Amino acid sequence: MPPLPDIIAGPWRAVLVLGVTEILAWGAIFYPPVLTVPLIAHERGWSVAFAMGGFSLALLTAGLVSPRVGSMIDRHGGHRVMPLGSLTAALGLALIVCADHPAAYVAVWLLLGVAIAATLYDPAFATLGRIFGATARRPITALTLGGGFASTVSWPATHFLLEAVGWRGTYLVYAALLALVAAPLQAFALPRTRAKPTAQPVQARSVVLAPIGWPFLLVAAAFAAYAFVPSGLSAHLLAIFGRAGIDATTVVAIGALFGPAQVAARIGELMFARSIHPLLIARFALAMLLAAFALIALFGLTVAAAASFAVMFGMANGLLTIARGAVPLALFGAAGYGHIVGRIGAPYLAMQAIAPFVLAFVAERASDAAVLAVTAAFAAISFIGFAAMRRPKNSTRVN
Repeated sequence: MPPLPDIIAGPWRAVLVLGVTEILAWGAIFYPPVLTVPLIAHERGWSVAFAMGGFSLALLTAGLVSPRVGSMIDRHGGHRVMPLGSLTAALGLALIVCADHPAAYVAVWLLLGVAIAATLYDPAFATLGRIFGATARRPITALTLGGGFASTVSWPATHFLLEAVGWRGTYLVYAALLALVAAPLQAFALPRTRAKPTAQPVQARSVVLAPIGWPFLLVAAAFAAYAFVPSGLSAHLLAIFGRAGIDATTVVAIGALFGPAQVAARIGELMFARSIHPLLIARFALAMLLAAFALIALFGLTVAAAASFAVMFGMANGLLTIARGAVPLALFGAAGYGHIVGRIGAPYLAMQAIAPFVLAFVAERASDAAVLAVTAAFAAISFIGFAAMRRPKNSTRVN
């Protein structure tokens, strides 16, 4: 990483800007619904399932829009596309406050789905790919370090705001932050530079794969299968721990291990694994996650096993977030990177949307053990996909 003056004046400024705006975007759009949606449902007389279904619909919409957003960033740059996403998100959050009719509520979440596609990690990765080209892996890793604290910031902040100004005031505060802080930063502080094709090593250009056919499908399917895991577990894991007899205070403490664990894994990747191909990083992370499931299967849901699972799961998720940006870059190259990331993001977001409902159905019809088994099966499918993927012959390090 270059010295601070060079970061501020050079392309690495994008990492600082996106680090701030990603925390704001994730913290305002993605994490609050688990706290705000039950309040919305209660006030308006809707079922929680319907109210939370709006958020799932937003993720499905984001998956449909994601490839288009990636292409727009390839052509026009994140400094033009991402501010529009932040302004759209601000509008959507403000409109939730007055969306009293079910149809209006659903329409607002459709709008927020477009905003998700233009504000979260996929467009940020695409922006860094456009700026840094084939050398974007380190900036992507550095960005995820800041993003890893989004939940740590958002949930306490949302809880405080709900107590102080209610859910309506909370969403208005978040709308103002996106419109007055995130959008201007993205519009005026993101670098306009674009990596030149000649800046990529000739050998690296000659060995990348075409983003079509079985290689691309394997990568997209592996990431989509993994998306089921964090989305499903985030909705059910702490409840499963509680039903296993762990007291509520301990369950919360165990859940708090997840964020630091994923940040610690990202720091380790940045410091010690820069020369390791990101495919190997993805395989290692999924192997660790499968080992965590095996630990629970062997020892049951004791406090020690649950805490170990949370740490291993957090570390695996931290590494796989990096892999979402680094694997497509290493395998398919920097040309059209935004569109490639968007195409991979489409099934990923769709799987995120359906996972909580699938696991709720399994928990209701079967057991918590079946919920963990189904989730582990998706992790295994993802591992098989990455294990089956082969690097181009004579591939060189891309970092």
